[in-house]
Amino acid sequence: MIESGSHTAGVSAEDFGLPPNTALRYEQPAAALRRHLPSYVVLDSENVGPSGTAEWMLPSWAQIWVVITDRPITVRIGSRRYDPVSSAILYGVTSRAMPVLAHGGVTIGIDVSPLGWARFFSRSAETLRDRITPLADIMPPAAVNELVARLHGSDRALEVKQVLDDFFLRHLPDPNPDEPIVAEIMRLIVDDETLDLSVAAAGLGIDIRTLRRLSKRYFGFPPRMLMMRTRFLRSFLAMLGKGGRADYSLVGPDYHDLSHFTRDAKRFLGMTPRQFMAMDTPYLEAALRARNLVFGVPTPSLDRSGSDTDG
Repeated sequence: MIESGSHTAGVSAEDFGLPPNTALRYEQPAAALRRHLPSYVVLDSENVGPSGTAEWMLPSWAQIWVVITDRPITVRIGSRRYDPVSSAILYGVTSRAMPVLAHGGVTIGIDVSPLGWARFFSRSAETLRDRITPLADIMPPAAVNELVARLHGSDRALEVKQVLDDFFLRHLPDPNPDEPIVAEIMRLIVDDETLDLSVAAAGLGIDIRTLRRLSKRYFGFPPRMLMMRTRFLRSFLAMLGKGGRADYSLVGPDYHDLSHFTRDAKRFLGMTPRQFMAMDTPYLEAALRARNLVFGVPTPSLDRSGSDTDG
């Protein structure tokens, strides 16, 4: 097993609350990459039985995965089943929770914000949303091979941050001219006071046609869906972080009533909050705690620092 923890000062792996036979690291990327690649994560686990370990992932921005294991990992996104996923993949921006079945081994994740999509990928995020794509289909295969080889050759723990920082700094493309406006949209999405993204964007001089075009191109979904997902995650993560049974008193004031919140839950989770929280999800809960300790927020989708426009 790798060494759990983080290079971030003051963070202790003991506070992650990891389940047995599991190790986890969260790292902050280099400052020049932080807005584009919000976080690095390494998960290591032992195979605890022939049936594997089942877990869930919540909707989020895109993420690159490098899988270092001889055993298969299966992911389902809606009606699509990926069995097994390949060694280097990108799952696009997601709008639904995803069940994952693993049999041990190391998985290294690189979160990709909409700014990161604008910088690194020429494909529209809309065409790859809610699906998994081989990384070599959207990045130069030689670069993908280099990334995979360097991670395989590392200790897969303390060395991972330096390997990823070095790789992405060397392969960082020139700025995309749309990045300033993408950063503004990101800021509005995570702002608690944004009730209608179109209205808020218009206040900055971004007309509705431009907003919709950029939302689909770099965020994967139209403005309304982006705001619905943010609104739901903000309330649901507060409930999940408290633990125990679903506490509906934590539902935010931007919901009209509980039935409104439950409809969003069925859209983004595929079930009610009570049903989701009744399941055993120790890996997910540990990952949310760990990221919150390192970054101050449990998911990149609600990350304010990644939307800063001051470079």
